[in-house]
Amino acid sequence: MTRALSFHCRGAGCTLLALCGVLAVPAVSAQGFPSKPVRMIVGFAPGGGTDFVARVIGQRLTEIWGQQVLVENRAGAAGTIGADFVAKSPGDGYTLLMGHVNSNAIAPNVFRRMPYDTLKDLSMVVYVGYVPNVLVLHPSLPAKSVKELIAIARARPAQLTFASSGTGSTQHLAGEMFMNLTGTRLIHVPFKGSGQAIQDLIGGHVTMNFDTMPPVLEHIRNGKLRALAVTTPRRAAQLPDVPTLEELGLKGFEMTNWYGVMAPGTTPRPLINQINAEINRVLKETAIREKLMAVGTDIGGGTPEEFDALLRSELAKYARLVKASGVQVEN
Repeated sequence: MTRALSFHCRGAGCTLLALCGVLAVPAVSAQGFPSKPVRMIVGFAPGGGTDFVARVIGQRLTEIWGQQVLVENRAGAAGTIGADFVAKSPGDGYTLLMGHVNSNAIAPNVFRRMPYDTLKDLSMVVYVGYVPNVLVLHPSLPAKSVKELIAIARARPAQLTFASSGTGSTQHLAGEMFMNLTGTRLIHVPFKGSGQAIQDLIGGHVTMNFDTMPPVLEHIRNGKLRALAVTTPRRAAQLPDVPTLEELGLKGFEMTNWYGVMAPGTTPRPLINQINAEINRVLKETAIREKLMAVGTDIGGGTPEEFDALLRSELAKYARLVKASGVQVEN
């Protein structure tokens, strides 16, 4: 860039002035940010894990920045409606996405047509962390263990229903994986988010769910839902008596929901670095960590490059899982 500038300008002074101007552009893009409210887009209805994490982080950023961070729910299509909105927004830092495994790693492998390229149209800002999925039942189903659930499902093929936060979500894939490994037939009932799915589960309109821990933990503790297993390789500290599906014999059964802040792909790197640094600072605060860990969040952090590498590995992982499950969505 400096050679081109000196070719078009006469004299070293002009070259130096032009170079200084170029170097100053990125700094200006982050200077004074934010000077107005920032939107944090969540691709699911209120009441789910993504919504909870976004509001915890958004509230703290509001206090730090002195500008409102407004959580905006744009639900539907396993989070891709919200992700697409951010992908097509100006890259000025004022529209961010609480990115999710569904919309950014699973959907590109499940949906035949995607309205955005998750790697090109979105910039990774910072990985926030992951939460376990929990197999929960409505208490009216007499199963007290996964073994009993499998027996009932085999005796009543295509009668038990499982909810999800959308076709192509981790809850959906977990249900498909469960059927493949157990030889059972369940009916999938997709919703626009965990909040709605859990309410229908509590109401007895669906039988079970492989939902994330944040929206179900309180209901497990007060007896409105029965937890049978978690989908992580090791037990969750919040539910120490609940076994993993792996230890119950469903080998290779691992499913988690991860979250990470993303920005439009056109966002300047200095601005991404600034937001990354400030969210990393938030994730290290004791009060924030306690809130997130209370609902089972394994807290992340790190650089944009590390988040980008994680996303690429997750895309490859779900390409394999989706191919094995045969799940494909016409959209």
